[in-house]
Amino acid sequence: MKVMIVVTHLLGTGHLSRALTLGRAFQTAGDRVQIVSGGFPAPQLDTDGIELVQLPPLRSDGVNFTQLLNARDDLADAAYHQQRQAMLCQALHQQRPDVLITELYPFGRRALRHEFLILLQAAKALPQPPKILASIRDILAPPSKPEKATKADQVIADFYDGVLVHSDPQATRLELSWPVSDMLADKLHYTGFVAPSPAGPHPNAEGEGEILVSAGGGSVGDEIYHCALAAAQQMPDYPWRLLVGGSDAEARIARLSQIPSPARIEPTRPDFRQMLSHVAASVSMCGYNTALDLLQAEAPAVLIPFDAGKEVEQSLRAKSLTPLPGFEAIRTADLTPERLIEAVKKVVAAPRRSAARFQFDGARRAVEIAHDLAQPQAGTQV
Repeated sequence: MKVMIVVTHLLGTGHLSRALTLGRAFQTAGDRVQIVSGGFPAPQLDTDGIELVQLPPLRSDGVNFTQLLNARDDLADAAYHQQRQAMLCQALHQQRPDVLITELYPFGRRALRHEFLILLQAAKALPQPPKILASIRDILAPPSKPEKATKADQVIADFYDGVLVHSDPQATRLELSWPVSDMLADKLHYTGFVAPSPAGPHPNAEGEGEILVSAGGGSVGDEIYHCALAAAQQMPDYPWRLLVGGSDAEARIARLSQIPSPARIEPTRPDFRQMLSHVAASVSMCGYNTALDLLQAEAPAVLIPFDAGKEVEQSLRAKSLTPLPGFEAIRTADLTPERLIEAVKKVVAAPRRSAARFQFDGARRAVEIAHDLAQPQAGTQV
């Protein structure tokens, strides 16, 4: 079976990371997979063995997702968008997939709705149209107006055969963050969480006993880093290490290094997930992939959800995790070195939780659902 996954990450790299995990699961099942990425390249992610088509990249202007910047950091114009649309349709016609998956759209990426609609219309016009699925995480950014959910429903009704919800319904249902109509409910397929295989311990026990501070692969999180540098001065009995991401990581590290602190500062690392098995505590945001990494590693964690602008997704996820042992959450507005230290001490002292209660095989289950739907007779609702 041929599968095409279309994804555009605009701020962090979590969307692309999840698409890659899903793509590898299809490959394991013997499928030919092509991932079309419309965000900026993310060299820290492992793309080995994946057929990756890179569109002219876009990123958001900070948390303003209605203003999209091109590779030169200028506002993307109509010609730039048309170039992306042409490449997207060319990839579709060359691949002629049996299954087409759009990551997040139409529940998000509304600023790119024209290119997605052109893709969907082109897919429906193929001699053998693919089954079309949406792929969404556990918690979405709730629609700011009811008509946004109504429009998403219309696109789903017109084009989509199913919606893959990458969540364990016993933990988080889509209704927590998105209004689910009767039509949409009939299209939903819960897969469980989409996570790569557990990383396991680090061969060199990197991170042993440390407070490991991270903020994902994007150019955000400076408030967390500044607070951690100050906290490290006041908590010298633990070594602190900051992992800094983003395309401007080198410049950010240089600026942070000017602040007096015993903390170690370095770029994001590909062995981050392995390090989590050894840390005294993690301090991080609460994106989908980060949350799963923490759950799999059973790491004590202080969560500082990304809540700039109108973002609420990470706050909702953190709220769902904090009843578990070894999780504490702090709002960005409440973040101080003293509160961070207090939270770190709480999670370090908390009982160790077990990862056994959670379903992390969502990628495998998503493949099964897609295979069922791609058969002449559709698979049953899950």
